[in-house]
Amino acid sequence: MTTALEDRLRRTELGEFLRNRRARITPEQVGLPVGGRRRTPGLRREEVAQLAGVGVTWYTWLEQGRDINASEQVLSAISRTLRLDPHEHVHLFTLAGAPEPMTEQKACAVITPSLQDTLVQLEPFPAAVRNARYDVLGYNAGYDWLMGGVDRIPFEDRNTLVQVLLNPEWKKRMLDWDQNVSRLVSAFRAAMAEHMAEPAWKSLVKRLQAESPCFEELWRRHDVNSELSPTKRYLHPEVGLLTFNFTYLYLGRRSETRLSVYTPANPETAEKLQAAVPRNA
Repeated sequence: MTTALEDRLRRTELGEFLRNRRARITPEQVGLPVGGRRRTPGLRREEVAQLAGVGVTWYTWLEQGRDINASEQVLSAISRTLRLDPHEHVHLFTLAGAPEPMTEQKACAVITPSLQDTLVQLEPFPAAVRNARYDVLGYNAGYDWLMGGVDRIPFEDRNTLVQVLLNPEWKKRMLDWDQNVSRLVSAFRAAMAEHMAEPAWKSLVKRLQAESPCFEELWRRHDVNSELSPTKRYLHPEVGLLTFNFTYLYLGRRSETRLSVYTPANPETAEKLQAAVPRNA
């Protein structure tokens, strides 16, 4: 447990870190007009707040070291705006007193070379590795093709709940969306019973409640169901209807991380995959 003095020193360091990194970013780098003389180098506070989608007063308090709580979503937005590298990204979360974020380095620790080789060997069948919070930690070319380009999604947004509920492209591709999203939210609530006190889980719930009326409605029902649908249908813009059976493999006796493999439910789907999915070398 930290003392009041340690918390104050941490918040002071956070303010200095944000001001330093803000000074490194020029308006041109973020697509803003230069517009007259600036008293200090870099971006203004109000510009950072606008680009990150947070209130100017709130961001000012953060730089001043006020005793306020920042969500994972907000810290990630500030990190992207200030163009922090992975080490700086983790440092920002530490200074803000937030739980250590899921980073590409942490995901790589889960996706071992042998597991990555397994994902590749499963192609053209789509396959993905997720944790209990439905963060997408790894995937192969088949899954990337099926969902329309996971590579293009910012790493911190590679979460099945976030994409299914907030990404119109994913919703358009998933047939039986209403049924599937209901099952997904129910399974997520069941899994959260073992993570109720973890800030990262609570932050995800708050984000989805704020941004998805559908999630808010489903969340209020308190439905729990740990069994996901064994069959799913997708409508791919290139090849049309695809139908899959699901196989779930947990990566260890007590692990909450699992490998999901999408196997064709009929010959038509198998033929389409063989013809359309790009293969990794």
